[in-house]
Amino acid sequence: MPKIKTNRAAAKRFKKTGSGKFMRRQRNMRHILTKMSSKRQRRLNGEVVLDGDDVKRVKRMCPYL
Repeated sequence: MPKIKTNRAAAKRFKKTGSGKFMRRQRNMRHILTKMSSKRQRRLNGEVVLDGDDVKRVKRMCPYL
């Protein structure tokens, strides 16, 4: 059986935790941040756990992550 290629775009966007969960960055933190309150910017700053069906997709795209 040949090796499966990893989708490099997905590999750069997601991280796997020690317990096997996938983490992603939150949206709306690229530009035009002056309109946004500091409180909202802080809330969007961290990473969050990926939801159910998305995990299946990421596992298919990144089999060795």
